[in-house]
Amino acid sequence: MAGGGLIRGDRDFRRLWVGDAISQLGTQISVLAIPLVAANTLHATAWDMALLTALPGAAFLVIGLPAGVWCDRMHRRPVLIVGDLGRAAVLASVPLASALGALRMAWLFVVCAVAGVLGVFFDVSYQSYLPALVGRERITEGNVALEANRSVAQTVGPAMAGYLFQWLGGPLAMLTDALSFAWSGAWIASIRVRESAPPRAERRRLVREIGEGLRFVSGHPILRAIALYGSTMVFFGFAQKAVLILFLVRTVHLSPGAIGVLFTCGSVSAILGAFSAAHIARRLGQARGILLGAVLDCGAGLLLPLANRGPALGLYVAGATVSTFGMTVFNIIQVSFRQALCPDHMFGRMNATMRFVMWGSMPLGALLGGYLGTGLGLRTTMWITAVGQVLPLFWIMISPIARHRDLTNLTTP
Repeated sequence: MAGGGLIRGDRDFRRLWVGDAISQLGTQISVLAIPLVAANTLHATAWDMALLTALPGAAFLVIGLPAGVWCDRMHRRPVLIVGDLGRAAVLASVPLASALGALRMAWLFVVCAVAGVLGVFFDVSYQSYLPALVGRERITEGNVALEANRSVAQTVGPAMAGYLFQWLGGPLAMLTDALSFAWSGAWIASIRVRESAPPRAERRRLVREIGEGLRFVSGHPILRAIALYGSTMVFFGFAQKAVLILFLVRTVHLSPGAIGVLFTCGSVSAILGAFSAAHIARRLGQARGILLGAVLDCGAGLLLPLANRGPALGLYVAGATVSTFGMTVFNIIQVSFRQALCPDHMFGRMNATMRFVMWGSMPLGALLGGYLGTGLGLRTTMWITAVGQVLPLFWIMISPIARHRDLTNLTTP
């Protein structure tokens, strides 16, 4: 498999990979279990679902940029360990609250908010840690192996989540995610290689260092285009995600198990995308690989609102399959480009700025989805958000990505 050389030959990367594999599986279970708990157990409204979806993105808006500065000032491995163990504890509180008869929507909101804050620090440090662990020359190989974990988890996790929900109930199903984060933290703690000490230069004002990250991203035409593409895609994607489970439960009338299988069918192509991304980048060039992934991701989503019981479910599967393949290829190539481009001392701020721009639109999109779902109905909202997900292509088409085969000569602002 792509990335297999690192897994076999680098003990420390193998530990990161093993921990990530189980954590990704647990995360996919909660991605489905949390909204199912809200919809089926706590009888959530469209606005409740929108708020649940918005809270993780709100963390990027509030602390995303400072987190990048702080992560550049610290060793990243301890940040990853605390992020994992903290999320394990907060997710484990859901089955505990349920057992005590105290589980309410308000507590789910708190869980999502706290997990979102911890996730900000983990994600910023995670993408900055990989180059230090494997070296810049093996970044793409490492990203492929880690993306394969996510792809396999996306394929297996939803079906597992649906049936765990039916067998155990949603709160207990979420316990598996808590255990997976604890597992991941233990494996990352066992990594022996130590990072170079962060620069001990005089600390400058936080605002000034945040500004350096913003200027680095906004001043580079490729990074700027990727960030704006991601922001627009996340905005409409999370507007759709806010109503998707309600749409499948209340409009298409699917059971939790059937929804899990449906998500699994749509995610199978993520594995193919993860193993194909490096080959596509070599064969077509990085720029054309990014463009291909974006076109597939944006266009195929137009099939999702056609979902209905019976054969029409096949249209949803086809749309989700092609879209997920394109998204996976796009993500691997653009993340590898960013990691190869960025100087070591800017990793945290670059990643935080990209996440802030991309994921900061998440809460706004989710709230839009709740508003549209309440006022216009679920299927109409699915159509509006599907059409909206075509718009991000504009940012790619007006950037150097659309005019070049490769990005090798475009690595400086």
